[in-house]
Amino acid sequence: MTKLFSLLFLCSFAINYAQDSSATYKKRVLETAEIDFITSYYTQDGNNAAVSGGIGTEELTDITGSIVVSIPLNDDDVLSIDAGVSAYTSASSSNVDPFDSDQTADPFLASSGESSSDLWANGTLSYSHSSDNRNNIVGAKVSVSSEYDYFSLGFGGSYSKLFNEKNTEVGISANVYLDTWNLIYPSELRNNSSFLELDKKNRNSYSLGLSFSQILSKSIQGSLSLDVIQQQGLLSTPFQRVYFADVLDNFVDSFQLADDIERLPDTRFKTALGGRLNFYLNETFVLRTYYRYYFDDWGIASHTISLEVPIKITDKFTLYPSYRFYNQTAADYFFSNNAALSTDEFYTSDYDLSQYDANQFGFGINYTDIFAKFHIAKFGLKSVDLKYNYYKRNSGLSSGIITAGFKFVMD
Repeated sequence: MTKLFSLLFLCSFAINYAQDSSATYKKRVLETAEIDFITSYYTQDGNNAAVSGGIGTEELTDITGSIVVSIPLNDDDVLSIDAGVSAYTSASSSNVDPFDSDQTADPFLASSGESSSDLWANGTLSYSHSSDNRNNIVGAKVSVSSEYDYFSLGFGGSYSKLFNEKNTEVGISANVYLDTWNLIYPSELRNNSSFLELDKKNRNSYSLGLSFSQILSKSIQGSLSLDVIQQQGLLSTPFQRVYFADVLDNFVDSFQLADDIERLPDTRFKTALGGRLNFYLNETFVLRTYYRYYFDDWGIASHTISLEVPIKITDKFTLYPSYRFYNQTAADYFFSNNAALSTDEFYTSDYDLSQYDANQFGFGINYTDIFAKFHIAKFGLKSVDLKYNYYKRNSGLSSGIITAGFKFVMD
């Protein structure tokens, strides 16, 4: 917290310094106001729903829309406002209460209850200040988000330093997120006198990031990053069921009643090490590579490798095919359906914490017009991005997402 307040103090000092400096010509950090519209359509399916203890449909559909407005306050300062809304329908989460309709209860069928759909909303306010020589950048942000079962407040700060004629950059960032849950349990456990309810409703996350980037030559650029995250509080999901191997199964219709809910430790420490290496091959091809190694104190270790090859086909159009491979080990507390024991301290059947491999294939197209000839009112269209990604796990989960982005600049 002390570091965070120090960063906010630096922001205040930077503003006062900018106001007191003598008026000399310098290139603005952001020439004019910009507006980004981003929308996406996401679908997924699978047979390992955590809500029903690792079995059942994972069918989900999500539509998201967001707008980012960046406003230059003066030559050095930029204020950004990011607001987004996401609406989803989920066959999996609908089975928090699978008995709230006249149809047969079944983990592979969606129920029609209130938990079958929801709305998520988020807003973020960001501020950045650049020094006169553009070698020092200070930033701060605050965010808020809300959904039917949780509320989150976040804030943070960042500092970047460029030197070696701007060929080298180092950065540090710190963020805090304070989350509060509305505890919603599986319907069959709510009036069960033997069920032990959770004693926490809050989850706090603290993150620290370090970065280093270097222009190695006219055609090669590399970067390294280190991120650490400490989480405390309620880290399990209250409505995700678990079934025990040493407890007799109990069914209503085709739906197995919960033996308990997911229970996980109330602390988690995460570490991620990443590296990027980008190669400018010629005027047509660029090669972007990325690798990340992640591990935490729950027993998960993972590797991520990705490759993107932007292909400039004209002055305005660029294609960018991409591929991403990911694999991870299982958490110490993961059990498949009916595998955990009632004597275990911690357990989950959430396949996000299982061992799996995943492949993602993507293809996108970008249109850029630096002169922004096409106009809507006083805003010119600067760029359009369209992309599709297909994702597949060896556990059976598959998903697809279509994303569209439009950037407008004010004349």
